[in-house]
Amino acid sequence: MARLEISDLSFTYPDCQSKALDSVSLTLESGELMTVIGPTGSGKSTLLRLLKPELRLSGDIAGSVTLGGKDISLLSPADSARRIAYVAQNPDEQIVTDRVWHELAFSLESLGEKQSVIARRVAEAASYFGISDWYRRPTSELSGGQKQLLSLAAAMTTDPDILILDEPTAQLDPISASRFIEAVLRLNRETGVSVLITEHRAEELIPVSDRLLILDSGRAVSCDMPERIAGGLSPDSRYLRYMPCAARIFTASGGTGDCPLTVRGGRRYIEDNFLNDTVRLVESRENTAEIALQMDDVRFSYGRSEPDVLNGLSLSVRTGEIFALLGPNGAGKSTAIAVAAGLRKAYSGKIKIFGRPLNKYRDGSLYECCLSLLPQDAESVFISCTVREELKGCDEAMARLPFDLSPILDRHPYDISGGERQLVALCKALSTKPRLLLLDEPTKGLDPDSKHKLAQVLRGLRDDGVTVLMVSHDVEFAAVCADRCALLYDGAVAACGSTGDFMSANRFYTTPASRMTRGIYDDAYTADRAVRLMGINGRRV
Repeated sequence: MARLEISDLSFTYPDCQSKALDSVSLTLESGELMTVIGPTGSGKSTLLRLLKPELRLSGDIAGSVTLGGKDISLLSPADSARRIAYVAQNPDEQIVTDRVWHELAFSLESLGEKQSVIARRVAEAASYFGISDWYRRPTSELSGGQKQLLSLAAAMTTDPDILILDEPTAQLDPISASRFIEAVLRLNRETGVSVLITEHRAEELIPVSDRLLILDSGRAVSCDMPERIAGGLSPDSRYLRYMPCAARIFTASGGTGDCPLTVRGGRRYIEDNFLNDTVRLVESRENTAEIALQMDDVRFSYGRSEPDVLNGLSLSVRTGEIFALLGPNGAGKSTAIAVAAGLRKAYSGKIKIFGRPLNKYRDGSLYECCLSLLPQDAESVFISCTVREELKGCDEAMARLPFDLSPILDRHPYDISGGERQLVALCKALSTKPRLLLLDEPTKGLDPDSKHKLAQVLRGLRDDGVTVLMVSHDVEFAAVCADRCALLYDGAVAACGSTGDFMSANRFYTTPASRMTRGIYDDAYTADRAVRLMGINGRRV
């Protein structure tokens, strides 16, 4: 019997004409792992929230959702808390206690479980998820990856039937994200919990999913095994960008037979089918323009007794350049961009914006057609009750972005998807016509198609002379659009270079395409570059 069954589920937000979900039907079997993908605003988060009674949204609902044959709206709050676990995108919005051990015990305490039961389950969870070393630490001191792992562990203490995850790795660096997904897979395989997850990180998740659901405009476009969906896509399908890199390379290069979904499978496909006489694409784009942002030996701490977050940071970004700052959670990336924007004050070092010391920009002159910042938390820039009001005076910026925001103009900024919030906040950042644009996690919540469009926007800004410095966990996005990349670690730059050199030299902070082609081609660090080199070399006879 199906563990979860959704029948003709439709949902419409208040004061909206179009449906956020339109007659969605699916079943999630016991022990199954299903991944939900689709464009930004397609209804993924709406669907997941409708499956958790406590998180149900205001609006018109039609259809039914049953768990073990019982309508979930009839579940008691205690049964819902026990049987349906939910992990959100931002762990800071989910963690409710001050200590790790207390967070693990919170749900069980709220359900009135016996102390002996609480002690056993908390000890089990802490051991299973490797939390023992930071069991008694304050939750405020944890890294982003630790907080999200804690949220997962706390959700599992009630021994739920279903685990629902809404883009849980959106704020994690690539290595932390991989570890988190490994923990979810281990749970699914070893405990039999059914998993429904929406995630833009396709590489690790899609190959191990039992089924893949594609949502688009609120409708279920396809629901099948990942290899069948990936293998059936044409080179011009809009959903191809959602697939793992190996599948994209296979389809774009005219592959036949079984479609690979992993780096190992993609590498085998290239080695078996293509020559490698030409290993590099001949192209260069050297930027010799003036320095737009210069940071020399910058040091910053959040308190006199606190360790330095920026530990002698030095970097330079040239005018008309897209520069990507990568690195793990807690390395100081967001702090660096806040210091560069004048929102935090370094206690040591020098910072210059277009050759002028940062402290010489007074009375808001730094933000008048000079510098603009898109913060990681897009919500922090919203001050109005509707998107339309937020975007007053942003007509020129809206025209520049190849996104249709008209369907969400009359909705509250907090009622739109995370990706849509990013786009609205970007419009506001561009409306000041900055010469230097600072972006903190600009692709957070964006689907692959929207990322492709955003990369085009950033390249267009660069060609118009705008300088872009972006902090990102999205290594593939950086590979596609950045001119140079740097790896920030322990508050300082550990590596820096052109995007090609950077991606080719790294083993972990690099792209699936680079891993797939290492030793075959020298600079195939994106799927497009790999396909171009495969075409130049030709197939093996």
